[in-house]
Amino acid sequence: MEKIQPSACSVANNEKGSPDTGLNIQNCPSAGSAPSKPPLVILTGPTAVGKTALSVALAKAVNGEIISADSMQVYRRMDVGSAKVRNEEMQGIRHHLIDVLNPDEDFNVVLFQKLAKEAISDILSRHKIPILVGGTGFYIQSVLYDIDFTEHAEDTSLRNRLEEYARTNGAHALHELLVQADPKAAEEIHENNVKRVIRALEYHEQTGGKISAHNEAQHKRDAAYRFYYFVLTDDRAKLYERIDRRVDQMLKDGLVEEVKGLQQEGCHRGMVSMQGLGYKEILAYLEGEYDLERAVYLIKRDTRHFAKRQLTWFRREKCVTWVDRQDFADENSILQFLITKAEELKQMMQDMYTAMGISPEVYEYGEQTLVSLKRPV
Repeated sequence: MEKIQPSACSVANNEKGSPDTGLNIQNCPSAGSAPSKPPLVILTGPTAVGKTALSVALAKAVNGEIISADSMQVYRRMDVGSAKVRNEEMQGIRHHLIDVLNPDEDFNVVLFQKLAKEAISDILSRHKIPILVGGTGFYIQSVLYDIDFTEHAEDTSLRNRLEEYARTNGAHALHELLVQADPKAAEEIHENNVKRVIRALEYHEQTGGKISAHNEAQHKRDAAYRFYYFVLTDDRAKLYERIDRRVDQMLKDGLVEEVKGLQQEGCHRGMVSMQGLGYKEILAYLEGEYDLERAVYLIKRDTRHFAKRQLTWFRREKCVTWVDRQDFADENSILQFLITKAEELKQMMQDMYTAMGISPEVYEYGEQTLVSLKRPV
């Protein structure tokens, strides 16, 4: 099988440019060189680029398990609109952070970080490779750099006041407050993401500082893992075609019926779960705000805008390996490239055990014992 090396992996400035064969993890300053750091593979990219199938194939090849870094797939009964991985698509690979909350429960980066770190510890304890997969860049960053969210106590009264302001004046007016307080954060946070806008305003009110500067300082921390950070991408026109086809398929798969069922359960646009792309537009259609044709148009348009913002986020990240589909002959070529890099992490994990005084022979004996224990009695 011929493998075409990607022509885009500029680690230092995180821009596609000079040819490279991939990220040298040993030389990446954020990856660190201490053998005690546990391994982590990250596979991300814009929505609809094709991460799911590739991540499952990678996990099967390197004895890994997948942790979803998606803000919507955590919710039960929200399968179609979140493009949730199906059981048959998992192919026996264990997936974490899928179907863990009900739609009426809030989900945020703090909770994600907690659950993801627990999942990583669990996966590593069973001598497997954790693979973080999804398109929510801030979630990935929170885990990779172990961002501290505990610096400031939660101010319920301030949050309630800002939420009431948003309800009364609208999301745009709330976002305008952020434009005045922290223009850089306002550029990075979409006005529809009311929860993040409120958090940024809370930080400004409590500290007098800017959350954009705080996040930048957190991002300069050393990574908590020895990692490979793959960003899967594609030609923009092809990506937008994939997005349109995905939305059309969601409608065929019953997106309207899914949202109608959630509405009958009592779900409404004020819930975090109902802020997701596809859900808020169909909910507005069901409430008579506009017709279905308009709802579909908005889903496709806003999903394309979302994909563009995702790529903008990943271009700012340090030490990433860009994997452009156009630079590979086929899906298997991409997989082989990812496997080669992930296998290096497996060796690093063995090196970590060696540094702890566990010899390769003892490690292999333990692996064989685990396999034998899984056999039926």
